[in-house]
Amino acid sequence: MTSPEAVRARIEAIRAARGFVLPHHGVMAAALPDLHDAYEAMYRALTLNLRHLSAHARESVWLAILTACEEPVGTHHLARFRAAGGTEAEAATIFRLAAWAAGAPRYATLGSAWQPREVAARAYLDGAEALLRDGPIPAQLARLCLLAVQTAADQPFGLAAELEAAYALDVPETHIAEAMSLTIWPRGVNRFVRGCAVWLDLIRAGRVTPSPTFRAWAEADGQGAYALDAT
Repeated sequence: MTSPEAVRARIEAIRAARGFVLPHHGVMAAALPDLHDAYEAMYRALTLNLRHLSAHARESVWLAILTACEEPVGTHHLARFRAAGGTEAEAATIFRLAAWAAGAPRYATLGSAWQPREVAARAYLDGAEALLRDGPIPAQLARLCLLAVQTAADQPFGLAAELEAAYALDVPETHIAEAMSLTIWPRGVNRFVRGCAVWLDLIRAGRVTPSPTFRAWAEADGQGAYALDAT
């Protein structure tokens, strides 16, 4: 068993680094110290260290994800959004976009039963663009917020539409990857896995044109769930 002193020290180290402590931190500190170490390393890499997105863009995406997930744990991201220069007008636009994105399954129904997929996808995208018109959020950042929301929501129709729109706007693929990866924290890695599968299918179908780096990913064989022997 971990000593009481070690548990207290780990909890205070978290408080000093983040400014808050959540209940699961103490459980890991007391019973799962190796998991706790790995968890903290991933948390820093995923949510604290600057990678491709600016602090403002990253916290905008976080706000969209947490809103779409109806996640009350994560209020510190609203504080970080404000600290990174985020405004109330931007936040209001992000909330509207997250609400709009929730309607993607309805457009998916149109695209699977009543209209060509491309027509339904264009209607979905046009609606989001109407919410952005003359607003404070630039189109590239809006696309990042929306594709992260669709990844978190596990909505392949909406995500495919957002990925195609992002490529049309020349959103860097590294930015797309980072925005999608943020969903790992509130929604788990499997939704990120399935989101990347949607992206992979788009590249292989020729619906988006990847950079050489991402083409190398798409050309790798054997990507997907383990194939069970049916015999």
